[in-house]
Parts: sequence; structure tokens; C-alpha cells
Amino acid sequence: MAVKHANDETFAEMIGTGITLVDFWAAWCGPCRMFGPIFEETSDKLSDVNFIKFEIDETNRRTPAKYGIRSIPCVLAFKNGELVEARTGLMDGDTLIDWVKELNNGN
Repeated sequence: MAVKHANDETFAEMIGTGITLVDFWAAWCGPCRMFGPIFEETSDKLSDVNFIKFEIDETNRRTPAKYGIRSIPCVLAFKNGELVEARTGLMDGDTLIDWVKELNNGN
């Protein structure tokens, strides 16, 4: 599934259904630039999961503040709009896939 991009205005609607992983990132963040391709590649392998990128910038401050994002990259996992877990730092694709399996098992 293709990665979608969210901002403060579209965020709530985009996380409303199913399992959604949201990558909070910034263009100036080296680890974020390394993680971006991993996140996108993993999205191609997991068609039943929504993958969203949220760039933290001057115009998108409300959502990161709401969820207490203080370090990036940070991936938040949502189930039907409810936050279930957050992980910060660089991850590989296998770790992301294993995480989704855990989220699916926790129905």
C-alpha cells in the first residue's frame, strides 16, 4: 500500500480505520531520512495496514504536540483511531513487520 501524507487538518480522518502506523519525521533529521525508505518499502509488504508520514514543520505543530512527540523519527501505532503504542528511533523493516504482527494479535 502506498504511503500517504498527513497534516494537522487531515490527521484524525486518516487514522480512523484499521491499523495505522504514522511516521513523524522532518527533512533535516538524518535518522528520519534513513528510516523513510524502510517505512515505504514495508508499506508495500503490508497491504492491510495504513502507512502515513507526518512531517513536523512550522505549519504542523498541533498533532505532534497532542501526542507528545519530542524525538524523531517516532512511529505511532493506532487501531481504529486510538493510539495503542509509540516507538522512537530508527527501525528496520523486519522490526516494523513484527510490530504489526503484535498489533494484529492484540486485537
